Amino acid sequence: QVQLVESGGGLVQAGESLRLSCAASGRTFGNYAMGWFRQAPGKEREFVAAVMWSGGHTYYPDSVKGRYTDSRDNAKNTVYQQMNSLKPEETAVYYCAATGSGLTRVAAAYGYWGQGTQVTVSS
Repeated sequence: QVQLVESGGGLVQAGESLRLSCAASGRTFGNYAMGWFRQAPGKEREFVAAVMWSGGHTYYPDSVKGRYTDSRDNAKNTVYQQMNSLKPEETAVYYCAATGSGLTRVAAAYGYWGQGTQVTVSS
C-alpha cells in the first residue's frame, strides 16, 4: 500500500522559510516523479514543483522558481521542498504526490497523494 506522508508545515511570517518533507513508502519509486501542489480555500489546486527520484531533475513554475528547491534522499525515501521568501498568498495546504508520467504539472497525472500539510504565512 503506497503511502505519502507530508510534514514540516506551520506558521511563518512573510519572508521566512519552511522545509516540507514527504516520506514515501509501499513501492519502488525509481522512475517516478514526486510533485508538490498547494490548495488555498476556495481556489483550485496549484502545481508548485516536481522532482524525479532518479537523477533529481526538477521542474518549477515561474511563481516559485528561485525560491523553492526540491531534493530527495533516496536512502530515506523522502522528498524535501525548501521554500524561501514565503508570501502571504502562498498560504495553503501543501500536498505531495507521485506520478509515473515524468515531470508534469498536471494533477490528474498523479496517482498517489498525501494528506497535506498546512502552511500559513502571515503578513
